[in-house]
Amino acid sequence: MSPPVERVLRINGLRLRYLDWEGRSTVPAEMLHGLRGYAETWESLAASLGDRFRSFALDQRGRGGSEWGRWQDYRVEQYVADFESFVDQLGLGKFVLIGHSMGGANAIVYAARHPERVAALVIEDMGPGASTSSDGSSRIKDELGGTPDSFGSWAEAEAYWRARRPNAPEAALRARMEHTLRKLPDGRFAWRYDLEGIRQARLDPTLQVDLWPYVADIRCPTLVVRGAQSDFLSRETAEAMVLRNGNLRWIEVAHASHYVHDDNPEDYNRDVSTFLRDVAA
Repeated sequence: MSPPVERVLRINGLRLRYLDWEGRSTVPAEMLHGLRGYAETWESLAASLGDRFRSFALDQRGRGGSEWGRWQDYRVEQYVADFESFVDQLGLGKFVLIGHSMGGANAIVYAARHPERVAALVIEDMGPGASTSSDGSSRIKDELGGTPDSFGSWAEAEAYWRARRPNAPEAALRARMEHTLRKLPDGRFAWRYDLEGIRQARLDPTLQVDLWPYVADIRCPTLVVRGAQSDFLSRETAEAMVLRNGNLRWIEVAHASHYVHDDNPEDYNRDVSTFLRDVAA
């Protein structure tokens, strides 16, 4: 598959970067990364979808190659407003929407508000209450509170990541470092994303949103994907989501934590591709 084209749009006062895997298909697949994610995290899935879809991955504000905003705007309402403008500027009709973690929350809200736009939805390891009351939410808040602003060397940064994700595949860990770190003039390595802003927003309980009403309002076929070892989305919550809305079904991917598409890309890509193929049929 050809490498994606890097593009930039002016959205709600910020320059937001996105990747476009142009391909031969005109059927769009929109992908939204997680809290500390980046557009390139979807490379494997975009390759798996191949020419059946034209894949787009947005660097949401404060991440990757996109500009940073006020920390108070690192919240679902603003992310969804950014995505609404993004979709409108691209002139898309109906599309497939895929979101991981924070991107999953944004995808749920967008799909509920725009049923005429979303043909199918994939929610990766996100559900109501996961961001506020799960073991994983506590872990992420602890990680953010203790994340260094910079590292003295690449090896120091690697040791930091390996301590936090000891079971992550080598390729996933290497990609995360390459796309979230930048070298400073003094030789140190700092984050590409707005660590301090994301930290403040994530630790502010008033910026969290209740996803249950949005889950109930989803009108398209929806696949909820849970990592079998996830500490973020519980089986009980996934089952409750399906009971709340008959348009949803859920699956579990083995050998995967909260970062399902990183930990087990082969099974994740297969399951997502199968779901989208079944929806199309």
